[in-house]
Amino acid sequence: MTNILEYIKHPLKRRQALAGYLFISPWIIGFLVFGIYPICMSVYYSLCQYDVLRIPQFIGFRNYSDLLFNDNYFWGSIWNTLFFTVIRVPLVIIGSLLLAVLVNNAIKGVKIFRTIYFIPSIITGVILSSLWLWMLNPQYGLINSMLAYIGIDGPLWLNDPNWSKPSIIMMSLWSIGGVRMLVFLAALQSVPQHLYESVELEGGNWWHKFKHITLPLISPIIFLWSILEVIVSMQVFIEAYIMTKGGPLNSTLFYNLYLYNKAFDDFEMGYASAMAWILFIITMIITVIQFKGSKRWVYYEGEGAK
Repeated sequence: MTNILEYIKHPLKRRQALAGYLFISPWIIGFLVFGIYPICMSVYYSLCQYDVLRIPQFIGFRNYSDLLFNDNYFWGSIWNTLFFTVIRVPLVIIGSLLLAVLVNNAIKGVKIFRTIYFIPSIITGVILSSLWLWMLNPQYGLINSMLAYIGIDGPLWLNDPNWSKPSIIMMSLWSIGGVRMLVFLAALQSVPQHLYESVELEGGNWWHKFKHITLPLISPIIFLWSILEVIVSMQVFIEAYIMTKGGPLNSTLFYNLYLYNKAFDDFEMGYASAMAWILFIITMIITVIQFKGSKRWVYYEGEGAK
């Protein structure tokens, strides 16, 4: 406390502190106006009946109770989103890691292959969805045409409730060679080579190196990407909005798409705000579970298994 009082009393330090706050004031104001204020208002709107055109009417937790007990589409959208997340996250992480291992070999032209694998990840969003709409077309699409060439009748893909979610998951694998691959590549290249040499001296092969050296040392990076990919997957929206609008038979009615429909088609902003907070809570619970489970398999150098 004495040091703080001396700091406040010192004229030069006061001016320096004031100058610092003035420099960061645009960010502070922006954070309060575009960050904290919308968050607080969304909490309030989630407790109201609000359609944008009329003044919000406070109704307590009715939006939450309606969502949990009276809305079948709500539970269906949660199932679709969790299915997408559980299948997609391991596939994109494993795929990116395998590509990183592949391009980590010191062979001639490896930089060209790294570039080739990275380029597809540049195409995202609406353009990617439109491209895959053509590729997954049951009659004229590239994938079914290739299957027909070898005598296989391709499925209806996005037009079939049993294939619609797997189709979107398959499309999401398009980006496995992107930033994830580069981060894993950097992690692989940071593993000390003398550890691999020790395994070789003990008679170990490539699998022993990968299992006992590579995976433990890059496990923090894998854990980081598992957190990020779960958050991204829980917010899947563009693909379903562009490609299926939630169909067929609501098989691709993901949570964010249903939230969007409630907010901007039905103008039930209070209901949509409640949905947003429930999504936040679900994502937080999954993240906490991931952190708890990470103690069994994530290795931090200098701390042992954490």
